[in-house]
This record gives sequence, C-alpha cells and structure tokens, in this order.
Amino acid sequence: MFRYSVDRIPVLLIFSITVLDFVLYFTIENPWILLAYFVLMLIPKGSICSWNHHHQHRMTFSSDWMNRLLELSYALHTGVTTHLWLLHHVLGHHRHYLDQTRDESRWMHKDGTKMGPLEYTLEVAFTAYSRGFKVGLKYPRILRVHLLFTAITLVLVTTLVIYQPMQGLLLFVLPMITGLLITAWATYDHHAGLYETEDHFKASYNNLNPIFNFMTGNLGYHTAHHMKQGMHWSKLPSLHDQIKDQIPENLYFSSVWDMMANNRVLRLLGTSQ
Repeated sequence: MFRYSVDRIPVLLIFSITVLDFVLYFTIENPWILLAYFVLMLIPKGSICSWNHHHQHRMTFSSDWMNRLLELSYALHTGVTTHLWLLHHVLGHHRHYLDQTRDESRWMHKDGTKMGPLEYTLEVAFTAYSRGFKVGLKYPRILRVHLLFTAITLVLVTTLVIYQPMQGLLLFVLPMITGLLITAWATYDHHAGLYETEDHFKASYNNLNPIFNFMTGNLGYHTAHHMKQGMHWSKLPSLHDQIKDQIPENLYFSSVWDMMANNRVLRLLGTSQ
C-alpha cells in the first residue's frame, strides 16, 4: 500500500498524533492542559508541515482513499487541505520560483526589495488559498478535489468546535492556523534574497544540518529538490551529492546559528533589501 516503505514510520507517527488529538478532545476538559499540549506540540506539528509538502509532490499511498485520509490528518495539523500545496506549491511555486512576478511564494516586493520574514509569512499564509485557487482554474479536476475535501475538513472542524468549543479551538483550529503560518515561515529561507533568475543552482539555500533533515525529511537539500521535484524525499541526499559542487558555498548553512545569521530569527521583525 505504501509506495515507499520508508514512509511507514513518519505516517505512523503523524496518524498517532491525530489519534492523540481526538483522545484529548473527548477526555480533557482543563483548558490549561490543552494549552500546554498545544505549546508542547508546536515543533512536532511544525515538522509535519514538511511531510505534508513531500506528500503533495509524491503521493504516499497507492490507494486514493488512503491518500485522502492522510491529507485530512495533515489538514488538521497544518491548516493545508487536500491538493492545496499541489496547486499552490507544486504547480505554482516550483514552476515560477525563478520569476518573482509570478511566484506563488514570492519574497520580493514589486519595487525589487526583499520582504522581511514576518511580512512574507503573513502574505504567503493569508493568500495561500486564493493563490492556490487561481492556479487551480487551470487544473479543474484537481481543483474540484481540493474544494470537496476543503469543504469536508471545514464541516468536520466546525462540528468539533460546536460540540466542544474549547477543545475544538485548542486542539484543531489554533494548531491549523499556527501550522499554516509555520509552513509559510519555514519557506522564507529557501529562496529569499536570491535574485538570480536563470540558474537553478543559485536559486535555493541548502541546510545540511542532520537534525533538521531528519525532522523534515531531507527538505534541507533544497536545490536537489528543485532540480527534481518529483523525487522521493529519501533520495534527495544522493542527488545532492551529485550536484553539490555546482552550488555556491554561500548557499549552505548547517546549524541553527547559520539560520539565525540568515535573519530568520534575529531579524524576524525587520525588513532587508
């Protein structure tokens, strides 16, 4: 059923977190416990955003209904419903990322200056569904599936909130909003500030930190990912080894300190040119 057996453990963990969310929904009435759980799960659920990304590039299961079930689980954690990233990211960003006038995850202002991380995060998150819908007009079959399962997710979450408002908000609504923001924020350092519009080897930052790549499914090998976006995440390190000498040294960082120097954290509220 799995197209790649290496996906079994990540999917098991993700489904387990979904089950845990529902167990807490039906058993916990203390808002402080649920709030503490929300904070505790920020990093694990933030990592789920990367696995949702991988799934949109290459479906995890050979069965459509299993893929839809997994996507529902992803949606409850990340705020990204079925096929949204397929439209916005796969059919949008990956085709347009070298052109900042068209990129669905564009980091550049119309005057050519670079957005700051906060501005970028809010813009990409708040326009995710509208930009995905715009791309979807060119792919009506995919758009129909997206709209159907977005509606199903909305009905499910609304029902959960109506039945138990506090649990619904803290276990589902708030994590979904936060997950969408984290998804957008995490993509800022993939390309922001790289004005090269022709050379794929100069258009992405790469994070070789092993902990980061363990948690995100090798998302740090970002140049390789853009070279062959349909390649399974487990194969990205081998592709990176083939092309690494063609990537400029300044497009690598390998630790949290490198990421901070690249202005994600220390300059979160600032803008840069």
